[in-house]
Amino acid sequence: MTRILLPIGLRKFCKWFIGNITFGFVLVGCASKQNIQQRITLAAPEEKVMLERPNSHRTRSNTWSYVFDDHDYINLPLNVTPLNAISTLDSLAQKDKAVSVDVTPKSLVAQRIVENYLKSENKEPTGHCLTVSKTRFEKAYKEIHGHSVYQDLPEYMGTKRYTPKQVYNLLYVSASDTKRGWRSLPEAYRGKGNAGAVAYAGMGTLVDTKGVWAGELQPGALMQVWRFKDDYEKVVKGADVKKLDPYGHSFIFIAYVRNEKNEIEGLKIADQGFQSYRPLVPRDYEVWWGVNLSI
Repeated sequence: MTRILLPIGLRKFCKWFIGNITFGFVLVGCASKQNIQQRITLAAPEEKVMLERPNSHRTRSNTWSYVFDDHDYINLPLNVTPLNAISTLDSLAQKDKAVSVDVTPKSLVAQRIVENYLKSENKEPTGHCLTVSKTRFEKAYKEIHGHSVYQDLPEYMGTKRYTPKQVYNLLYVSASDTKRGWRSLPEAYRGKGNAGAVAYAGMGTLVDTKGVWAGELQPGALMQVWRFKDDYEKVVKGADVKKLDPYGHSFIFIAYVRNEKNEIEGLKIADQGFQSYRPLVPRDYEVWWGVNLSI
C-alpha cells in the first residue's frame, strides 16, 4: 500500500504501556486539545493507566509516563465552505448549527447517548477519547437499564485466564501483545476497540469500513478507527507494544453529513473535542469500525 507523506508527528501518537498485568495495552491513540492528567480504571483495581503530562516521570508502580505529539494534519481547523463548493473530501466543513439526526436508533441506550450529547452544555470535555466515549456509553446504559453494563456481560466472554469483565475491557481498549493472553481473545473482535467489545458481548452489530460509508451506522453507534491499516492488523495479530506506535481514535457516531444530492460526505461525531469540531471524512482514517447498539 502506498502511503501519502504526512507532517512530522502524525504517526507518533500516545505511547501507552500498562503495568502490573501479563501484557501491555495498546490504547486507541487520541490526543486531547490540552495536556492532561487522568486515570483510567480498567478490569481490576491494580490494572490502571495514568496519562500524565508529557516528559513526566514514572512516580509509582501503577503510574507510567506517556508522551504524545499534536497531529497537525488531523486537527487543523477547516474554513467554512458550502457543501456544494467542496472539491476534496478532507476540506469538508461543519456549519455552525444544531445537529440534525435523521435516523432514530433502534436501541434505547443509543437514543439516550445522542440525547445526552445534544442536551449537554459541554460537548467537548477534553481529556482522553477512550474515557469520554466509554463514560458516555456507560452513563446512558445505566440510565436506561438501572445498573452497570458489567452486570449484563455474558459468561461466555470469560476465559481460563480472564473474567468476562476483563475480556470486555481488554477488547475495549485494544490491548495487544505477542503472548497467549491477547491471542486467547477472539480474533474477530480484536483491534475493534469499543465496537468489538460491545459486539462480542452480544449488545450490537458490527459495521465495517464499507458499511460505515454506505450509510449503515445508526446514531449513538460506538466507533473505533485506525489511521493506518497495517497498525490495525498488527494489533489484531498481537504486537510488541514497545515497538508499536499505533494511531487510532475512539468516539460516538451522531449523524451523517450529506450534500444536496443526499450523498454521504462526512460523519458528525462526539469525542472529547479532538476532532468533533468538524465532520470526519473517509481520508481521515483507513480502518473504520462501528457497532449499532441493540440494547
